[in-house]
Amino acid sequence: MDPASAFSFDMSYCGSPPTLETLWGRWNFEPALLSVLTLTALAGFVLLRQAGRHRQLAFAGAWLLAVILFVSPICALSVALLSVRVGHHAALTMVLAPLLALTLPARWGTRMALLPPLVLSALALWLWHAPDIYTSAFTHPALYWLMQVSLLGSFTWLWLGLLRSRAAMAAGISALCSAIQMGLLGALLVFAPSPLYLPHLGSTMGFGLLPLEDQQLAGLIMWVPANLPLMALVLWRLLNAIRTDRAVAE
Repeated sequence: MDPASAFSFDMSYCGSPPTLETLWGRWNFEPALLSVLTLTALAGFVLLRQAGRHRQLAFAGAWLLAVILFVSPICALSVALLSVRVGHHAALTMVLAPLLALTLPARWGTRMALLPPLVLSALALWLWHAPDIYTSAFTHPALYWLMQVSLLGSFTWLWLGLLRSRAAMAAGISALCSAIQMGLLGALLVFAPSPLYLPHLGSTMGFGLLPLEDQQLAGLIMWVPANLPLMALVLWRLLNAIRTDRAVAE
């Protein structure tokens, strides 16, 4: 039996792979998810009433992006295409995570050590994209949410330090290290000689992609656009460090 056709999506959180014809109807209105999003919005409204405008906007942007990622048909499409799930993870770790970090009080992260979140976020990224562990996230909703929460939590912690740490040079170097390891993982996906992810072997052709092409596209997403926020932060932090050194020297 073909392994792709034998793979079961019965316990996949976002359901079975959609087709082009059914995609627009695959919104995720799971009551538990909608309840969490509603409670999060209410909590944010209450806790941030006296906060600065930039923190309120960061929270609103993070909440809206979470709705798009988990309620819209993107959730279902990420079951069919590895490239969409990698794009989903990129949005989670490179957009939603820094927005959440900006939502937190300004004093948080100013003195934090950067190595622990750097190591933890890298481990989360590589472990959840190891083929067998990645596949396990399709076998039970709890594993799916463990993937999402661990990626979001570890990268929010990392971004808190990258954005807020007073050690500008250390923050810039940490961001560069994170970008390098993410780019390396992306390159491995681009240059792998065969498809690595069982859940997508039988679901990409309906969207005009061979499984290997889908995997290569996923690698490119992780290699280039997902790295842009980190590289922008590297430049910002290193320029700040140079300006600070010059000011001290003068």
